[in-house]
Amino acid sequence: MESTDICWYAIHVRSRHEFRVVERLTKLGIEAFLPIVERVNRWKDRKKLVILPLFPGYLFVHINKNYHNILAVLKIRGVVRFLEMVPGEPEPVPEDQVIFLKRLVENKESLDPYPYLKEGQMVRIKRGPLTGVEGILIERTGQHILVLSVDILRQGVSLKIDASEVELV
Repeated sequence: MESTDICWYAIHVRSRHEFRVVERLTKLGIEAFLPIVERVNRWKDRKKLVILPLFPGYLFVHINKNYHNILAVLKIRGVVRFLEMVPGEPEPVPEDQVIFLKRLVENKESLDPYPYLKEGQMVRIKRGPLTGVEGILIERTGQHILVLSVDILRQGVSLKIDASEVELV
């Protein structure tokens, strides 16, 4: 279980505790990433811009996978568990998936959570601020959508794109 490689790991946190857990991790010097989206919530009497987690209940930590670091994360109030494929072994999230997610969130495009997809054509954006971002190209009601899947979460995020802006990977 000892490793010197720093990797991203997905963690499951208590419902509506994402922002507090990120704050607690950061105070301990643990790098954390919580993908967020801005939405306008409408009530009968008003509208308000709210910031919400893109993947409710999940965030990412960037740590060495060793007993001390894993335990430090698990001890944070609000953390439920690491996501894993093999029981007892936290599963690393591929670095490029986190980098692409960060770029999508920073770009503030209209992102929507999207069901996890494994099939479809893998494409790469050819130009613009998202050049190099890879995902699955799908078509929905005549529009092309790029879906970036985060395998360990079995979730993804979709972005409307012009099909002429992508190339097959």
